[in-house]
Amino acid sequence: MSSKTGVLLINLGTPDSPSVKDVRRYLFEFLNDRRVIDINPVGRYFLVNLIIVPFRAPKSAKAYKELWTEKGLPSGRQGSPIIIYGESVKEKLQKELGKEFEVELAMRYRNPSLDDVLAKMKKKNYQKIIIFPLFPQYASASTGSAIDKAMKIISKWWVIPELRIISQFYNDAGYINSVAEQGSKYDIDDYDHVLFSFHGLPVRQVDKVYEDGKPCEDHDCENEINQDNKYCYKAVCYATSRLIAERLNISNEKYTVCFQSRLDKDWLEPFSDKVVIEKAKEGAKRLLVFSPAFVADCLETTIEIGKEYQDLFVKHGGEKVQLVESLNDNPIWIKALKNMILKEV
Repeated sequence: MSSKTGVLLINLGTPDSPSVKDVRRYLFEFLNDRRVIDINPVGRYFLVNLIIVPFRAPKSAKAYKELWTEKGLPSGRQGSPIIIYGESVKEKLQKELGKEFEVELAMRYRNPSLDDVLAKMKKKNYQKIIIFPLFPQYASASTGSAIDKAMKIISKWWVIPELRIISQFYNDAGYINSVAEQGSKYDIDDYDHVLFSFHGLPVRQVDKVYEDGKPCEDHDCENEINQDNKYCYKAVCYATSRLIAERLNISNEKYTVCFQSRLDKDWLEPFSDKVVIEKAKEGAKRLLVFSPAFVADCLETTIEIGKEYQDLFVKHGGEKVQLVESLNDNPIWIKALKNMILKEV
């Protein structure tokens, strides 16, 4: 058995291309996940395959075409930023960790697939594997799904090595410092208000975390982390925002925690787009927006915040929505990843 430790980085995924056909395949795999749309399987099948995917794929494909880097980033790579930065992080992290480790990158949906990457890792016969979903705040629809799929694959191996799983890292000092470093590129005082915009979730999914049967709203999730809510997505999003705000000396009244990318009204509030409109109507001219749930820029950051929210803000009287870039392959972020992995060893 190899004495090396395998490190499996997992991110959400992306279509193989911005074509409608490939976007449809991606959405089909993503939205049919029982942890993403957690309803009756028959209902999910009809909702996803007959309603959401047919109508959403063309619109999403148009957005992905705007996102796609046909000319490539400074690294020379082309395609989806989540893959480009993922590969860069993999290479840089490998150099930081050295020969005692072997780093691999997989996507929960589409390619490089967990099936293919874990098949490769199985042949290495590692003594230990660290499974590291790149989602700072735990949610069943992201972290839970990635771990679920990885464990289903590994459970079929005859020899299962020692496993370590990093299920969330929202309060890791290196992660917080990395986000703060990106934010420090901008003068907070130049902006009327700061938003911490996280990906949304249905309220019912957040409520499922609690064993006492009480809803999230009964657990003071906006103000503290405790034994009951430590895996509540809403609670850790608010905690993440407090840590970043403290690190950057942003006062409580200067920022708002909000949630984007909703599918219907019964999702976590306040909704980011509504907050953007409200701030414009209140007279704000410049907003600074962090997206701490995303470690790499993607459709939700570059297009949704950087373009769509900018258009909304201007339409209602504002001037500039400034997106704080995701961690991408920032050297400070690579160091943070290295330190989190070494703690598991």
